[in-house]
Amino acid sequence: MPKTLTDIVYFKIRNDIIHGNLLPGSKLKIEPLRKCYDIGASPIREALSRLCADGFVAIKGQQGFNVMEMSKEDLIDVTNSRVLIENEVLKLSILNGDDDWESKVLGAFHRLSKVEHSTDNDINIDLEKYNKIFHDSLLSACESKTLIKFYHILYDQHKRYRHLAREAIHIKRNIHSEHTDIYEAALNKDVKSALKANEIHIRKTAEIVIVLEKDEW
Repeated sequence: MPKTLTDIVYFKIRNDIIHGNLLPGSKLKIEPLRKCYDIGASPIREALSRLCADGFVAIKGQQGFNVMEMSKEDLIDVTNSRVLIENEVLKLSILNGDDDWESKVLGAFHRLSKVEHSTDNDINIDLEKYNKIFHDSLLSACESKTLIKFYHILYDQHKRYRHLAREAIHIKRNIHSEHTDIYEAALNKDVKSALKANEIHIRKTAEIVIVLEKDEW
């Protein structure tokens, strides 16, 4: 949770980048950002530096800060990195998971399933919310804070592309089935099957986005 002004503006800018309110490649000038977020210039500079380190913002010499571009090369890199880190966290979590962990995963999957089966045409916000809760619950028994930190960063970097995949309604995908495969394997303590199902789930997003035409990005 945010504790300082830098933390607050860091999460605000990060959220706007993830959801496309700040477009890929757009310039991030201090004065407009200061007015937009109503926070001083120093916290904004510190936040932008942190966002550079986390891969959401780029800086080129004296040209200033820019939102990190989106590309197929970046998508593949982020996807590979997320699979590597998240599957390690998932393995440790399954091996360490107790009854409380199992109850948390069961509850998160139940709530996500209700949203996925909803006939409401405007469920994207809830779907993203409960998707994150579900994945977080699966990983919640992992005790490595460092791995969890990198998981969150990669999840959010991948999220930029996941929005594109969701909008590709002409490409069929059974996300509920993918989540079910992960859920059942995890609760059965079948690490190998859980990691395989989770990798398939993550890579499916990349497969969908890669076949989109550039003007659909």
